[in-house]
Amino acid sequence: MPKMKSKRGAAKRFSRTSTGKVKRHHNFKDHILTKKSTKRKRKLRKAGLVSHADMGRMQRALPY
Repeated sequence: MPKMKSKRGAAKRFSRTSTGKVKRHHNFKDHILTKKSTKRKRKLRKAGLVSHADMGRMQRALPY
């Protein structure tokens, strides 16, 4: 059986941690930043984790 391919768009946006969780970037940090508070923008810098409900979808998108 041939190797499974990962979704390249997902591979560029997500990465796995050593424990198997999936890291992601926050959205709403691209433009229209003047109305957002400094605290809010600072919190959006940090990476988040993909929720447990979406992990099945991530397993199929990123099999390796």
